[in-house]
Amino acid sequence: MPVLYVRIPEERLGAVIGPGGSTKRSIERETRTEVRIAPEDGEVQVRSLDEGDPDGALRARDMVLAIGRGFSPERAARLLREGTYLGIIDIKRVTGKREKAGLWRIRSRLIGVRGRARSRIEELSGASVSVFGSSVAVIGDDKQLERATRAIELLLRGSEHSAVFHLLARLKRNQAQADALASPLEAEGSDPAE
Repeated sequence: MPVLYVRIPEERLGAVIGPGGSTKRSIERETRTEVRIAPEDGEVQVRSLDEGDPDGALRARDMVLAIGRGFSPERAARLLREGTYLGIIDIKRVTGKREKAGLWRIRSRLIGVRGRARSRIEELSGASVSVFGSSVAVIGDDKQLERATRAIELLLRGSEHSAVFHLLARLKRNQAQADALASPLEAEGSDPAE
């Protein structure tokens, strides 16, 4: 049975456990895993209950990690969908900024006034975004992750918000056009007798 480990910040342990242990039990039920939490160091152990399928343990680990990175349990549950992944961007690695003042300013750029920048990235990329500590967590399918990560990295490197949002809007339009072109071709290729 696969066993995975992840460490989360102490202040997020309560969110992983949930009221009366409800979030932890929900993760276990949805992913067919056992989740053990060591509150003294924030280490979480995820063990698959399905010997032949490690996928549940991977999903449970990613859900715990997402909640640990600031997502609500409801938003982290998006990871239960097929083809949905978690990506984490280390702000310090992208910017090289180590001091608290610089990190606070950079995080503020990503979040925006009343969260508008973060919301706009989510709207245009289709991904969910959480800024917590010195990291940015992103949940979405591979294309959504790619678009959101590109936008976040551009903002971290100092690009103007308007330029990044225009780029995201163009990428979203291009993806919609590609999907529209692919749909009729897929329909033509399908055999109605199947």
